[in-house]
Amino acid sequence: MGLIYLDVSAAVHRRAGLGRYAESLVRALVAHDGGRYGLFYNRERGVRPLVGLEHLPARTVALGYKPWRMAVWLGQLLRVGFDRLLPDAILFHATEHLLLPLRSIPTVLTVHDLIFRHLPDHHKPLNRWYLNLTMPLYCRRATRIIAVSARTRDDLIAAYGLPPEKVVVVHEAAAPHFRPQPPERIAAVRARYGLPERYILAVGTIEPRKNLSRLLTVFERLHKEGLTEGWVVVGRRGWLYGDFFARLERSPARDAVRLPGYVPDEDLPAIYAGAQALVFPSLYEGFGLPVLEAMACGTPVAASRGSSVPEVGGEAALYFDPLDVEEMTEAIRRLLRDPALQRAMRERGLAQARKFSWARAAAETLAVYRAVLAKAHA
Repeated sequence: MGLIYLDVSAAVHRRAGLGRYAESLVRALVAHDGGRYGLFYNRERGVRPLVGLEHLPARTVALGYKPWRMAVWLGQLLRVGFDRLLPDAILFHATEHLLLPLRSIPTVLTVHDLIFRHLPDHHKPLNRWYLNLTMPLYCRRATRIIAVSARTRDDLIAAYGLPPEKVVVVHEAAAPHFRPQPPERIAAVRARYGLPERYILAVGTIEPRKNLSRLLTVFERLHKEGLTEGWVVVGRRGWLYGDFFARLERSPARDAVRLPGYVPDEDLPAIYAGAQALVFPSLYEGFGLPVLEAMACGTPVAASRGSSVPEVGGEAALYFDPLDVEEMTEAIRRLLRDPALQRAMRERGLAQARKFSWARAAAETLAVYRAVLAKAHA
């Protein structure tokens, strides 16, 4: 019997949200049914296998990121099958927006968002060009598509005219280690990263879509009012971030902003748990995983009311218009001033986070696999 292969390239290369999705899903699938799974990834730059999953069969290629993306696209255009890369596969799951051209192997494609269509100016031109050309093709060629939110499913059907029955929603979740933290753990991590006692938190790749320049304006006001001592921005530099850093250099609150960059997964829950609030002002999200991670750690969340974020945060978050600095300021100010509201939001957030789990995501994903395999063998 063959194997179900999952592409974990984003995970072995530690690419923020995409990597977290791929790694969390494969771990949950293995824990759920111990089935016959294999891993596929691009092993450029000598990446290491995922810890604890070394026992799974692995197939790899060794190409740079851009050459590999071009090879996959050309293979799809020319209908050149890459089946020889996965000789023992019965199904292939592309966990990011890159679908191998396979002739005899059914495929599942996870689509996280169509942000390149909604906010084209917030993507690098080459990446936008690539996605506009490839995504319609990948979506047509995939046997079945998983969307990480109902909003992304609706976007896909509207953009590419896909039959609704082809696109299934499977929500992500916070990983199990995101949970309330003991005070000594919070204190240790705070000391390690030089964080103040009171800080608001932003988590995500630094790019224009994350709307950090507007949040900086809000932070300057709240810091001047004495409602918070610092703003901690966790995440790597992504693209088109020059305007934000230029704005930050001119900021009167510059010295109160901490930029630890990428934070190891084991430290992130304590950084969430030590924050006064997670502020998530993103202009558009396909899901919005930091909202759930913060809630699972008992941290109040103030967030954009647009795109998929209310689908994730439910009634447990305070929402604002991400384009309205005044409304954003007032929402966060209200939260920081009201201890009773903070306690209520912590409780609501913990309950909301419990509605999502990787065990459930694994079960729902496995149901997609079984439907695809049944159709292939019909």
